[in-house]
Amino acid sequence: MRNDTRLSRMLHVLIHMARQDKPATSDTMAQMLGTNPVVVRRTMALLKEQGYVRSEKGHRGGWTLAKPLADITLLDIHQALGSASVFAIGLATDHPQCLVEQAVNAALTDAFDAAQSLLLERLGDVTLEQLANDFEGRFQAL
Repeated sequence: MRNDTRLSRMLHVLIHMARQDKPATSDTMAQMLGTNPVVVRRTMALLKEQGYVRSEKGHRGGWTLAKPLADITLLDIHQALGSASVFAIGLATDHPQCLVEQAVNAALTDAFDAAQSLLLERLGDVTLEQLANDFEGRFQAL
């Protein structure tokens, strides 16, 4: 099963966008991500709906940030992308009457819920500005 890399990829794009003096085109972002511009536009539209980016049509058009990086958290972007679960691990439900399956699923559900809660809390604590500052520090260290 493939990992869902949309969050990581969109965070990457947003940090690059913040460093540019001009709008980023879907074509440029698609080339950076190794994907199709239609996929970029579809994904960016989710961020636009939540007010994190805006778009301009035309010759000098493209995508720009609609909010400062300090006002956007990793959790904001995760939620804007519509990510329901952070885990690819699922529960077996082949034998719902089996008491062993019920016990296993109860234990796993508790563990998944606790882990997801902790991860979402951490994502809410990190802003895109913090990511950009981390990048700047790494860049300066070269």
